[in-house]
Amino acid sequence: MALRFLKSLRRRRGEDVVPDMGGSMEGSMEGDSTGFASLKQFEKMHRFDPNLPLDELEEVDIALSTENIEKGAEIEQILAEDNSPYPEVRATVRNFDVDMPVNTIRAWTIGMFLCTVGSAVNMLLSLRNPSISLTTFVIQLIAYPLGLVWDLIFPDRVFNVWGLKFNFKPGPFNFKEHVIIVVMSNAAYGGGALYATDVIIAQRMWYDQDFGWLWQIMFGITTLCTGYGLAGLARRFLVWPAAMIWPTDLVNCALFYTLHDHSPTDPARADGWSISRYKWFMIVFSGSFLWYWFPGYLFQGLQWFCWLTWIWPENVVVNQLFGGYSGYGLFPITLDWSIVSGYLMSPLIPPFHAIANVLGGITGFFVIVSLGIHYSGMWYAAYLPVQNSHAYDNTGHLYNVSAILGDDLQFDEAKYNAYSPLYLPIQFALAYGLSFAAITAVIVHVGLYHGREIWTQWKLARSQEDDVHMRLMKKYRDAEDWWYVVLFVVMLGLSFAVVCAWDTNFPWWAYLVCIGIPIIWTVPIGIVQAITNIQLGLNVLTEFIVGYMLPGRPLAMMMFKNYGYLCMAQALYFIQDLKLGHYMKVPPRVMFWSQLIASIWSAIVQIAVMNWALATIPDVCSETQVHQWNCPSARVFYTASIIWGAIGPARMFSGGALYSSLQWFWLVGAVAPVITWFLARRYQRGIWRYVNMPLIFGGSGMLPPATVFIYYCWGIVGTVFNFVIRRRRTGWWLQYNYVTSSALDCGLIVSTLVIFFALYMSGTEAPKWFGNTTALSTLDMLTKAVQIPVPPGETFGPSTWP
Repeated sequence: MALRFLKSLRRRRGEDVVPDMGGSMEGSMEGDSTGFASLKQFEKMHRFDPNLPLDELEEVDIALSTENIEKGAEIEQILAEDNSPYPEVRATVRNFDVDMPVNTIRAWTIGMFLCTVGSAVNMLLSLRNPSISLTTFVIQLIAYPLGLVWDLIFPDRVFNVWGLKFNFKPGPFNFKEHVIIVVMSNAAYGGGALYATDVIIAQRMWYDQDFGWLWQIMFGITTLCTGYGLAGLARRFLVWPAAMIWPTDLVNCALFYTLHDHSPTDPARADGWSISRYKWFMIVFSGSFLWYWFPGYLFQGLQWFCWLTWIWPENVVVNQLFGGYSGYGLFPITLDWSIVSGYLMSPLIPPFHAIANVLGGITGFFVIVSLGIHYSGMWYAAYLPVQNSHAYDNTGHLYNVSAILGDDLQFDEAKYNAYSPLYLPIQFALAYGLSFAAITAVIVHVGLYHGREIWTQWKLARSQEDDVHMRLMKKYRDAEDWWYVVLFVVMLGLSFAVVCAWDTNFPWWAYLVCIGIPIIWTVPIGIVQAITNIQLGLNVLTEFIVGYMLPGRPLAMMMFKNYGYLCMAQALYFIQDLKLGHYMKVPPRVMFWSQLIASIWSAIVQIAVMNWALATIPDVCSETQVHQWNCPSARVFYTASIIWGAIGPARMFSGGALYSSLQWFWLVGAVAPVITWFLARRYQRGIWRYVNMPLIFGGSGMLPPATVFIYYCWGIVGTVFNFVIRRRRTGWWLQYNYVTSSALDCGLIVSTLVIFFALYMSGTEAPKWFGNTTALSTLDMLTKAVQIPVPPGETFGPSTWP
């Protein structure tokens, strides 16, 4: 890779790519001093790149330190291949472009159809408990046969209607059209149902407010599309550089090529395997589909295979230490892919260094530190389960939010003082502290490790030639920066109207603070995600800030969280799709319009379905709704609005509050990356270059509701594939790893949909036997593994509280 800079430089100067070895080294070096200056610049920018193979960096160091042009030629044979410097990208993404129709009637019709259906289904099912959603992997699978059926129906013929020429079938259905279809769906509902609907449902069902359809649609559209404006402005940092590999996109690329190319594999490149990736995908997909019927229906104890708790189901300590559902999960075994990948995505995707950092944080904080706190009795931990995502009162029961509300559904301080402070399980409390640390750590880490790259890429913009994919994309007209600027400004204006034109109790100045959060954090968090495949969330930061700024304003709190957190999350979805289009060589302007139009239409569809459901389903959102249409996600959002918007962070984390010591994590997060950066500079080829403090602090961001057990199962599988297999069977890993990942996910998703609609929706109960009853009735599974249960009528904790 490094000498590719020298290579391109020589091409611009009209020189041969391979230097003449017949002359003296001194003469060669004199003519190539500029090239080695580029080499030095590259080494400075990528010296801490954990995904770049270490042996390649060492070869570059040798060439630079010895100024040996012959050594440089040897490196050229290894690195100067016209491809990406990253092995996983080279193995997955083609280093050439094929001209084929993209902006077709076929792609738009199928894309908008699936966007509409997926948006409606995801919105409707999000109101039910348990909920389920259509993912982009499902859409990717469904779109392929739809494209083939389209080709059977329509002719390859140019029509001319009033001078307008078009073709319903301009050649066979191709993978670039397939990308457009998937990108439209991912932009519309890649993260599930529209986040803004949780705010609207909570507002209507529990706060008895209804601002009408116009406000709802504007709120939904601005939530999605403000993030798109940010994505476009950040693409020079997060899309164009080769170092931003976005591992999830590699899985999508592998699946696209697998579906559209059924050619056999070269055994010399795959450790002797010759089976085509398409056939391997179908085998693993079928196995995954069939197997999930066991843990998903027939033997649900295989999900949380905590057999020690089956032997001692009533032993508190055993269930705390070895229980996976509400304990520490110190014996992590599962035979269910949904446990491994459900919260954290497939462990076959992130590089091993990311997995190791996350497991280090989990072990250090959620096992070692947590054990010390829990069994010392700190924070009244003996009265609470080890971990879950609920808050508790001083009787050991779930916190009753309605007990602190007045008749107007607003916070009543007198009732709060008469009821109870809010208590959190140890793991939940630590999760807040670590989220504080991650927020500051990511800014410091990115500034130290990637500041030079950000500045360089800001100056180079689209003229950067980081790898072959960037060079190939230059043949297409780019979506201009001003397109994204105009979109961002328009969305800002509409957002001000949403905030200020209705009685939201959300002042305009607070919105400026709110939108500043994604502006500041999108690039730093995006860099970490692009390198490691792990996203650090801002939901806690938004709740924390608005709780101090606007206490006692629950609706404003929900809107602040929606704009502050989701704008960044949605921006990263868009950026991930832009990188997918970059890899698959889809014209940027087609990407722009397909993402934008799909997002706007999806917001309208989801708002319409939400209003229809709230008006049609009897007793909707009630906990006693007979068919479980009880709006679980919106209910959690409502509860959070009370806790953070009414009780507020000041009563939890400030002054003499119980969890005030967690505020030190802000400082810890800011200092820790500085220490690791100095160590990485001192030992540039040692283990410290792989240490990532934002991941150590924030990689556990899904805990809770994920558990230590889930993280360990995820980490074990990831280590087997991305450390053991990758090093011992590199050829197999490069050819089949991402195909295996997509097949496991797709089989699980399709099996889940079949079980859900065919059995659960029809009321068919799972078989009643040990694997579905006793195995799920331990203290761990019932979240009752508590050291000191509170006797009826008594309380624990202080008699007065802030």
